[in-house]
Amino acid sequence: MELLLDLNVWLALLTLTSMEIVLGIDNVIFISILVARLPEHQREQGRVLGLGLAMLTRILLLLSIAWVMKLTQPFFTVMGYSVSGRDMILLFGGLFLIYKSTSEIHACFEGQAEADPEPKVSSFLFVLIQIAILDLVFSLDSVITAVGMADDVEVMILAIVLAVGVMMFAAKGVGDFVERHPTVKMLALTFLTLIGFTLLAEGLGLHIPKGYIYFAMGFSVIVELLNLRVKSKRQEKSLLKLKSM
Repeated sequence: MELLLDLNVWLALLTLTSMEIVLGIDNVIFISILVARLPEHQREQGRVLGLGLAMLTRILLLLSIAWVMKLTQPFFTVMGYSVSGRDMILLFGGLFLIYKSTSEIHACFEGQAEADPEPKVSSFLFVLIQIAILDLVFSLDSVITAVGMADDVEVMILAIVLAVGVMMFAAKGVGDFVERHPTVKMLALTFLTLIGFTLLAEGLGLHIPKGYIYFAMGFSVIVELLNLRVKSKRQEKSLLKLKSM
């Protein structure tokens, strides 16, 4: 009850929830692209289970916070460079994300080259396994950041639940929008490739300020939205000309 009366707790909850939503955007995009490979009737279930896995992963990591913090300690040394458990997870996660996003980009170009391409359908279990792998990578940094921003585990768990609730509400709209616009899907895949290289760099000990990454992504999204608006205006003008003829 005392927590509910503490203004600092409410501020920490608001800050953490906002941070979890921002850090979860790439997760939502990744899940949306993966579930697009599923049959239509399984996509909504895939989104919900994927985000549910993300929430469960982050809560379990919080509850085992002593183990998580040990991951930041040197695990072994190679040529004078100390490698921690966190570094290894980021390295493998970055490589997996780069591989997955470039594979999807390749599949997009392959689909355009075929005369009447049939979308490849993935198994439900295989999609969930891929989501679970990336959930672990995406969750690790956000949990370590959350520990540095709040003192109460209850506040951190509530922030994660609220953030995932928002993402579940927005996931279908984001997924449908990405699927309707091929250029947006390509942009999202290049974002995932960029995030993969960032994770790889972090795993190798090269710190890249995330502000630069988010600024570049935000600027690219604004440019793409302007392009979509221009395209929509041109289509409207073309329809008006056809009607007037």
